[in-house]
Amino acid sequence: MTLALVPGSFDPVTNGHLDIIQRAVELFDEVRVVVARNSLKTPLFTVEERLEMLREVCAPLARVTVDSFEGLLVNYALECGATVIVKGLRFVSDFEYELQMALMNRRLNSAIETVFLPTGAPYSDLSSSIVKEIARLGGSVEGLVPEIVQQRLREKYTIQST
Repeated sequence: MTLALVPGSFDPVTNGHLDIIQRAVELFDEVRVVVARNSLKTPLFTVEERLEMLREVCAPLARVTVDSFEGLLVNYALECGATVIVKGLRFVSDFEYELQMALMNRRLNSAIETVFLPTGAPYSDLSSSIVKEIARLGGSVEGLVPEIVQQRLREKYTIQST
């Protein structure tokens, strides 16, 4: 049985992320979506909020679990028995960064393979940063993120603007 990790900050989860997660489910026996705890970043949503949203949007997907980790992803993979890391790619710049990470992860643990999935065409220009900026400026993020995320973005930016 192959456990694959789909790591990211998911701040917030987008329809592009869901595309990668759904496609990973078709390829692997089990998929674990893992939120990276990174103290160097200042996210809009707490780790707990991101986990909650991910659990809700991934609930219909069989064989998907959601968790968080801190530290090296390869150490987390070793602890939970994962042998594959799935990363979505949008542009060449994503590939350069992700290839560097994959090579370093392989150096740290040669039992871990990284699989790259190109993002589906409708999501190639989509990022969490862009979604947050659109929402912050009062634009519609419909079709870019799941409904629960739209609601949470509206709540966050309503609170921040009062």
